[in-house]
Amino acid sequence: MNFTNLLAFRLFLIILVVMLIGTSVFTTLSVDRQSDQHMRDVVAGATRVADIIKRSTNYSMMLNRREDIYHIINTIGNEPGIEAVRIYNKKGEITFSSVGGEVGKKVNVNAEACNVCHTSGKSPVPPNAHELSRIFLSPKGYRVLGLITPIRNEPKCATADCHAHSASQTVLGVLDVMMPLADLDKNLAYEKHAEYMNGFLMLALMTVFTAVFIWFVVNIPVKNLTKGTQEIIKGNLEHRIPVRSKDEIGRLAASFNQMTDEVKRAHDELTQWTQTLEERVAQKTHELQRAQTNMVQMEKMVSLGKLASTVAHELNNPLEGVLTYAKLLKRSVKAGVLTEEQVLEIHNELSTIADETARCGNIVKNLLLFSRQKVGEFLECDIRVAIDNSLKLIDHHLHIHNITLHTALPDDKLLLVCDIQQIEQALLAIEINAVEAMPEGGTLTLSARPDIMNNAVEIIIKDTGSGISDEALPHIFEPFFTTKENGKGTGLGLAVAYGIIERHNGTIEVRSKLHEGSEFIISIPSKSEQLTDNQPTTTV
Repeated sequence: MNFTNLLAFRLFLIILVVMLIGTSVFTTLSVDRQSDQHMRDVVAGATRVADIIKRSTNYSMMLNRREDIYHIINTIGNEPGIEAVRIYNKKGEITFSSVGGEVGKKVNVNAEACNVCHTSGKSPVPPNAHELSRIFLSPKGYRVLGLITPIRNEPKCATADCHAHSASQTVLGVLDVMMPLADLDKNLAYEKHAEYMNGFLMLALMTVFTAVFIWFVVNIPVKNLTKGTQEIIKGNLEHRIPVRSKDEIGRLAASFNQMTDEVKRAHDELTQWTQTLEERVAQKTHELQRAQTNMVQMEKMVSLGKLASTVAHELNNPLEGVLTYAKLLKRSVKAGVLTEEQVLEIHNELSTIADETARCGNIVKNLLLFSRQKVGEFLECDIRVAIDNSLKLIDHHLHIHNITLHTALPDDKLLLVCDIQQIEQALLAIEINAVEAMPEGGTLTLSARPDIMNNAVEIIIKDTGSGISDEALPHIFEPFFTTKENGKGTGLGLAVAYGIIERHNGTIEVRSKLHEGSEFIISIPSKSEQLTDNQPTTTV
């Protein structure tokens, strides 16, 4: 798992950024506040020094003792922590200075040290004492604090013995005390470094504490919750999350364990219900199978009874004729010598017996075909021959019922691996069904063509007869199903045709509308495997 995707890492990162910004801002403000405080202390010290100088030189100035003034200024100016002490008159001339050789010189009022009083737009001496200090860079490379103190014209100055100044003057000059800030800057740099180091150490300690706190209070519980959910997903409903605290995460873990207990209980109930349901389903399935077996047996019995009834009815008529003519022949033979007319009559009766016997054989043969008994063999044949033979057998029916025949057969052979006699019988059954659907005449169309795409032969038999109703259409291939009047059909013709096409792995599609005729589309593969178990596809 990617470490950066952890909730604990993101929370730690956010807290770290907030602490970093907060520590930086707090440390910077603290350093600035200490710097301002130190600078105010230095200005206050410079103010006190200037005041001491003014008080010390006041008496000498009243008596105009310049040597005493010079001595005082020189003594104080050479003290440690004092850069220089000067006194300027209103013209900018240095009248007293602790720096040798400056007396009598006139300073440049545009210099950095003079900007406090001689900046454009300001009065020569600002009335506010706080504005009389300035900081400038010494030629030696360190900062210097300069404090300007005005020497005002007091009443006793105008009445002194020297009478140097008139009473109209307000400011006689300025006292300039300059103090080096090298030591202060060094101390400030040290304190600034110490403050930032303390802030960094505090930040490091808080970072470690926060990381440990988040790891144990957030990451481990969340990890346990994640592991718990994964175990539940795997299906381990026995897994429980340890609860080590009573805070929100602890309550969440307890709720998770309670939810897991509920899920396990529900799962056990479902498992029990599933087992019970499986047993019930198995029991019901057994009962349904037994009921289905009984139903199938009953259907077999019903089908067998219906089959027996149909076969008995179909065989009874020809057998009754055979029995009748056999009795007549027996009487004729007992009479003695037979006349030529009697011999001819006996010959006709024997022909009738032969026909009726053949009829019984055909009925039995249809039953064998319907029951899928193996009859005949598959050979490669021209299907056109089977079509021609079937049409010859119904030719007299076509003339009797005034039916017009149309055929569309290709000139080339339509080769098909099949039982040609069965195919002929299937075609004959469908053609007879079409003829019987047109008792008042109509048109019978029969066509055949190769289906190259499906490697099959397609045969289409279409009539213009009465058609098949929508209710009867799905049942026309069922055995014993017939729409003809009682005694006129056994319901085996189309069923036998269906069985034959099935045996050739073919399909039958029927399209019909009542009073509009029917169309049978037969598709048989060119090379069918004999007697397969596949069911034919019948589309109705």
